[in-house]
Amino acid sequence: MLGLPAAGKTTRAAELAATHRALRLTPDQWMIPLFGDSMAEGKRWVVEGRLISVARQALRLGVNVVLDYGLWGRDERSALRWLARAEGASCQVVYLPVDKDVQLARIAHRQETTPHQTFPMTEADVDAWRERFQEPDAGELADGEISAAPAGWPGWPEWTAAHWPSYGDG
Repeated sequence: MLGLPAAGKTTRAAELAATHRALRLTPDQWMIPLFGDSMAEGKRWVVEGRLISVARQALRLGVNVVLDYGLWGRDERSALRWLARAEGASCQVVYLPVDKDVQLARIAHRQETTPHQTFPMTEADVDAWRERFQEPDAGELADGEISAAPAGWPGWPEWTAAHWPSYGDG
């Protein structure tokens, strides 16, 4: 799943998981109950890394997986696409764009109705996130060719282990 907060990723991820009998892995379902915060001083990358290991184990067992992460950066998406292919699995990037006004309305509704399942988000946060977000290109959405790992990295496994420090080798 690819998109900004309040784009509808978790709703769509749940639909996909039900349709494809897939394991759905959503970091917020772990972060908020464990730490009361979606980022918790860098712990999100630790949780995401462990969930990626679980995803790879599930793929090896022939189980479909939906990663409900957001995946704002092209490098994250490329690394996960590479890992899926390394396990012999196909990968579909599902992008849910969201208009800023709709996003803000959904955030306000979420904070009013289910504050225990979310975290505070300001308009300034949304603006900063929208600035950092890298939209996918047609190749990513079609599971096309995966670019080489970023400069300075020998490959996607090494980049993945640095980005998600608890990833291990799955």
